[in-house]
Amino acid sequence: MLRQAASRVSLRSRERKLRLFLELYRPGPQTTVVDVGVTDAPFGGGSTDNFFEALYPWPERITAVGRTELERFAAAFPQVRAVRADGRELPFADAEFELGFSNAVVEHVGGGRSGQRQFVLELCRVAQRVFVTTPNRWFPLDPHTLLPFAHWLPPGAARRRLFRARGFDDVLDPLGPKELAALFPYPVRVLNRGLTLVAVGPV
Repeated sequence: MLRQAASRVSLRSRERKLRLFLELYRPGPQTTVVDVGVTDAPFGGGSTDNFFEALYPWPERITAVGRTELERFAAAFPQVRAVRADGRELPFADAEFELGFSNAVVEHVGGGRSGQRQFVLELCRVAQRVFVTTPNRWFPLDPHTLLPFAHWLPPGAARRRLFRARGFDDVLDPLGPKELAALFPYPVRVLNRGLTLVAVGPV
């Protein structure tokens, strides 16, 4: 029951992010987009992964990047170009894409703030304008475990045990608005939407 409720909340949140992306950037059928941080999974059946590919009006203009094999992803989204790569080292030319998109990925990038900055720098290098979201570190509910204040625990064994007990075993290094903005090579606007931060730029 809890997972179903979380899935509904997640889907509404992601639909709002897509609407915001469309409103801010007004892409069209010729606009090229790179989405960095997809998973090897379809959309639906309780999963909100890869919502961008499922809901974006022109999937054939998307290049999707994930760190793992993307066989299930490719089968679910045959119109999307799927590329396996580390987001910190993207195999694309400078400014190859008009828009760069990344949803709730940067907080999972390893290597601390330097790793996160390299991830953001690469997205900014290959895309002319970017849209990057991450859960708000200062919002009291942790969206991964659905527990209040869990993400405020200091990194270490206690936090790992708590997260693993909730079925979450991944890198997590959450960011606040100033920390998110500091990752970018140019000024960005950080929109604080409560649970979620959205960085858009350059401004």
